[in-house]
Amino acid sequence: MPNVALTRRRTLLAGAALGGAALLTGCSEDSGPDRSEDSSAAERLRARSARDSAALLARYDATLAAHPALQARLTPLRSEVARHAEAFGKDRAAPSPGGDASDGPAHDAGAPASGPAPQGSRRPSDPRVPGDERAARTALADAERTLSDARAKALTGAPPELARLLASVAAAGAAHAYLLAEPAR
Repeated sequence: MPNVALTRRRTLLAGAALGGAALLTGCSEDSGPDRSEDSSAAERLRARSARDSAALLARYDATLAAHPALQARLTPLRSEVARHAEAFGKDRAAPSPGGDASDGPAHDAGAPASGPAPQGSRRPSDPRVPGDERAARTALADAERTLSDARAKALTGAPPELARLLASVAAAGAAHAYLLAEPAR
């Protein structure tokens, strides 16, 4: 086994991965009639979470398009965000006809999941990206932190399985915010 020094980043990522795995494999409690995984409130929360992940993915794509030098640093985090969108169900990210005001703010669900937009081809729905790389990372960190906080608040009313998923993704988002704010080495 190669001797690999444990950096603070590796330790944090390993801890976040283990914590997320523990949350996802936890015991299930009795759902009860008002906390069913199939309830309309749970479906709205899952759809909103999918849209939020798709919007965050679009922010990563826009940042990568504006700052290609950040590719090595952002690509692993972007890949995780893409997996989060898949876990919540990409098909749920599509806006419902007529929209539902209780779903929260509308987000661009049409963000490509395959990779960043080609450089110079900014779509009108893409988020604005600061011109400075450090400011762009800070903006991504703020978006990750805000979404992580919102997911942590939402999990209290979620059914058990969805609450575990929200907690895991919120923890990953907090780790992403930390990693994005950390100075480059």
